[in-house]
Amino acid sequence: MSSVAIVTGGNRGIGLAIAHSLKLAGHQVVVTYRSGTPPEGFNSVRMDVTSTESVEDAFSSIEAQWGIPEIIVANAGITKDGLVMRMSDTDFTDVIDANLTGAFRVARRATKGLLKLKRGRLIFVGSVVASTGSAGQVNYAASKSGLLGLARSFAREIGSRGITSNVVAPGFVETDMTANLGESRRNEIAASVPLGRFSSAEEIAEVVAFIASPQAGYITGALIPVDGGLGMGH
Repeated sequence: MSSVAIVTGGNRGIGLAIAHSLKLAGHQVVVTYRSGTPPEGFNSVRMDVTSTESVEDAFSSIEAQWGIPEIIVANAGITKDGLVMRMSDTDFTDVIDANLTGAFRVARRATKGLLKLKRGRLIFVGSVVASTGSAGQVNYAASKSGLLGLARSFAREIGSRGITSNVVAPGFVETDMTANLGESRRNEIAASVPLGRFSSAEEIAEVVAFIASPQAGYITGALIPVDGGLGMGH
């Protein structure tokens, strides 16, 4: 019987690629989304990770329709970039609430079911900027950095129940957002990456699918960079 997998923010970009990879691996994938339209070919439920009530309702719906989720990919997140002197409290706290506290809300609720199953995977999608920092992204870098402490604490707290908890940290990825960068800026970014290019969303997704697999059952509390070497030494 296939495992139920949740991908938050899975209706586009890296999240959608992860959903496809998990489906290809034989999992029953449920995509959650806050706005827009759900992708075709997947079970889907609306969830706002900034609302505990919304997370609870979404999980209850998923459990009633498809069973207890065994693989949880906390991917949903936002950016509100800006220079620190112009960054408002709201710009900072909104990003922390969505990216870090949102991941906590999802993982906390998921743990109820995982403890019953006595197995499972918590996979948090981080970022290379958590290690390197990024001008104009104080809020985003802080939120992604916090995921590591979050994941490692989950790993220690519930690891004895057969539940792993890891962070997959992408670097620069070919997405709709990076596609809007000018050619000179793209070349500048690519030149800073040892492998000399952006990754595809599928390359990130394949690593997530591996961490979700039985072959990765002894990996927990890990930070797995998928950044072309950009974060080396940090």
